[in-house]
Amino acid sequence: MTAPCTALLFPGQGSQTPDMRAEVESHRPDLLELAEREVGEDPFARVEENTRFAQPALFCASLAGLSRLDGIEPEFFAGHSLGEVAALVAAESLSEEDGLRIVALRGRLMDEAAARAPDSGMVALRAELDFAQLLAERHGLTVANDNAPGQVVLSGGDEGLEAAIGDAEEEGVRSTRLPVAGGFHSPAIESAVPEFEQALAEIEFASPRAPVFSGVTAEPFDDPARRLAQSLTCPVRWREILLALHERGARRFIETGPGKVLTGLAKRTLDDIEAITADALAESAARA
Repeated sequence: MTAPCTALLFPGQGSQTPDMRAEVESHRPDLLELAEREVGEDPFARVEENTRFAQPALFCASLAGLSRLDGIEPEFFAGHSLGEVAALVAAESLSEEDGLRIVALRGRLMDEAAARAPDSGMVALRAELDFAQLLAERHGLTVANDNAPGQVVLSGGDEGLEAAIGDAEEEGVRSTRLPVAGGFHSPAIESAVPEFEQALAEIEFASPRAPVFSGVTAEPFDDPARRLAQSLTCPVRWREILLALHERGARRFIETGPGKVLTGLAKRTLDDIEAITADALAESAARA
């Protein structure tokens, strides 16, 4: 029997788990040392404080998860927001050292940009994209994440977000204010882009061993440096990525990293698939 076409998925911020550091220490202790050097301290100790520490910690945890997938050769790679960098590293388009350097800088710049726009944030809606777009247009917001059917995130100023929450409530739509420090994936953090662009211009990207999908275009990366810079302020088109992977034949989706957010989004978006975390897959193989 032919093995199903596999897509390897890497999570973004918000997927952190309490056991992340232990997993990295067990499977990739070298990444802990590298992360401490790039961040200036152990990012896992302060992962809940802000994006400056959360992003490098999640990146390391995602790469540590790869060690649980011996023998699996995916046909595609994709990462949600921050996860794009881990996906590029896994696909051998980017070295681990450069990947961690990019992620540490990304986290710091996004944190500093959020501090310069303190009255901004993000709201998750249990709504379809068209309704979210209507609220965004009405209240000067940005659709930051199109994650799955019935799961969209708005980003922007607090005043607009609160108005959107009120409108959603009137329509019987559930909303949740996300515990993040700024309006990520929106013009609210535009100030982070120039320095990030400059750093990316100095990074060498190789051709990946399999296509890696960009959240900006929902297509394979054509210009990684350009797309990674754009991703700071552009929406994450995750639902479209899942549909594009499925159209290209992906039927097995493996989430590599902490948590199981992307596994759930894949199941909500696509029907005839297997969606599983790397940990669950490894545990299943151990029992077999």
